[in-house]
Amino acid sequence: AKKALLQELGQTHLFDGWGSKPSAADESRFYKQIEDLDASYPGGLKAYVDNGRKLLADSKAGVNPLEGWTPSVPVGETVAYGTPEFDEVEAAGMAAVSGGGCGFVLVAGGLGERLGYSGIKVQLPSQLTTGTTYLELYIRHILALQGSGAPLPLAIMTSGDTDAQTRALLDANANFGMRAGQVTIVRQEKVACLADNDARLAADPKDPYKLLTKPHGHGDVHYLLHSSGTLDAWLESGVQWVYFMQDTNAPSLKVLPAAIGISRRNQLDVNSVCVPRMPGESIGGLMALTHADGRTQTANVEYNQIDALLKATVEPRGDVADPATGRSPYPGSINQLLFALGPYTAQLHKTGGTMPEFVNPKYADASKTKFKSPTRLECMMQDYPKSLPPSARVGFSVISNTTAFSPVKTNLADARAKSAKGEPTYSAASGEADVYASACEVLAASGVRLPPPVHAIRDGVGVVDTPRVVIDPSFGPTLAAVRDKLPTPHAVSLAQGSTLVLEGDLTRVRLEALSLDGALVVRVVPGADVTIRNLRVSNKGWEFGELTGGEPEELAIRGYKLRKLQTRELIFDQPGVYVVDDGPLGLPALVNSFSLLGVAVALAAALAGMVLLRRSP
Repeated sequence: AKKALLQELGQTHLFDGWGSKPSAADESRFYKQIEDLDASYPGGLKAYVDNGRKLLADSKAGVNPLEGWTPSVPVGETVAYGTPEFDEVEAAGMAAVSGGGCGFVLVAGGLGERLGYSGIKVQLPSQLTTGTTYLELYIRHILALQGSGAPLPLAIMTSGDTDAQTRALLDANANFGMRAGQVTIVRQEKVACLADNDARLAADPKDPYKLLTKPHGHGDVHYLLHSSGTLDAWLESGVQWVYFMQDTNAPSLKVLPAAIGISRRNQLDVNSVCVPRMPGESIGGLMALTHADGRTQTANVEYNQIDALLKATVEPRGDVADPATGRSPYPGSINQLLFALGPYTAQLHKTGGTMPEFVNPKYADASKTKFKSPTRLECMMQDYPKSLPPSARVGFSVISNTTAFSPVKTNLADARAKSAKGEPTYSAASGEADVYASACEVLAASGVRLPPPVHAIRDGVGVVDTPRVVIDPSFGPTLAAVRDKLPTPHAVSLAQGSTLVLEGDLTRVRLEALSLDGALVVRVVPGADVTIRNLRVSNKGWEFGELTGGEPEELAIRGYKLRKLQTRELIFDQPGVYVVDDGPLGLPALVNSFSLLGVAVALAAALAGMVLLRRSP
């Protein structure tokens, strides 16, 4: 049957290199691959070849997919972080999340090879201070949003390159605290390569019984979520929203509740969670597009198409800034997508999960008759709105004045070059620095006293330098929750160069007064109720240093290492009630005990330079 299919599709060239007597084993593995390729593409190989021929014909003819379309600014809102309006939309979003109202999709099909890291990208440390991996960070934030409510489900799209390692990482860490069944893994398969404009499937030149294949793009996530039944199961369980995340963007969950609030307020079916965009920046722009024939759609336009489109339609100067804001009027599309689950599931039932595709062949010459190397069809998850009817509500949300986008995708050498040009580097160094900067933004918006950010160079890469703050999301997954843990934020201050680490289960931790000039690490087990009443820390702290050679990949891709010189540690490894109080003059206090024994203990602690912890079981 598969041989007949190949003959029907004009693929008989695949048999040319077989010889007169192919072995049964060779034939078997060839047809097994054909069967797998046929099963993993919506509509099978026939649809793939048909789509390929059409797209390749358009490419050869130079068809412009944006011809006839005129852009305008789409529906959406920009809300400044930490303002009363932000508080309002964040609260509305959290109300929707509570009770299991949101599902999460992590696109994790990539290795870190381009970075110089041989493992899966979600296993990269998001920062060196605690070494928390991206996958653990995402899961801990989801669990913090979940609280004591119904489980918030997570789906992870892997690939053949990342599937086994992702499963092993989850298994080795007991899903980082998620329950059995809370995590679903869907695996993306590759598609066949096309050898020419006739969409002839490309055989491996080293093995005539094997086809060349390449990734189809992260747009496959929609088909996989649909075909696996994941979305139907989520809908039945009461999930109302679905949030899509990239593999190495640490602050991606920081703005989610507010984005849901904006979606609810604007009744959006699709909300592209965007960032402010500078003209010429290498980030796509979200645009409302109207065709000359009356069709309309709201979709991402790739950054290298924006200038030409604007010049041909509404702005002769091209991709320029809005004088009122100094930024592009079109928000930057960063592949953080928020969908209303009901309409999303219904649409995929209609389409089977197929996405708009494109092809990008590298031609050997101007005749466009031969390729330099085989190509393939691709699809992108942000192109989902292109499949929607005009009645769909598609828009954007931008949470300004905060760090919400800091992916890690550039190797160190390229990051140095970008930094020298003043461009965003999106490197391991900038990603780490932005983890700290993002945490500082939360503290500053809560009223904590912090030094202003400064610019620093780390091994040739420019970064924003702030106190190195790492706080587990259980302290507060929203700005409102963090503020509740800081009743007197003006009494909390961090000096430049300081390191603050709050780890573990921070659901019952309050921070009332802290003066930090150095490094402080606080670790808390579940069941420990900790109040930092008054704490003063001054020591040599931690600092970044140069590499000497032979360091592991996670350091080599950054270009620096972390040196821990002096640290104050407070470890709460048993359940109970604790108060940390250095006393009015930096001396330990024991408020609940005025016995001679208590005074003696306090004096002994003072002489030893120790903080005294009060504990009651």
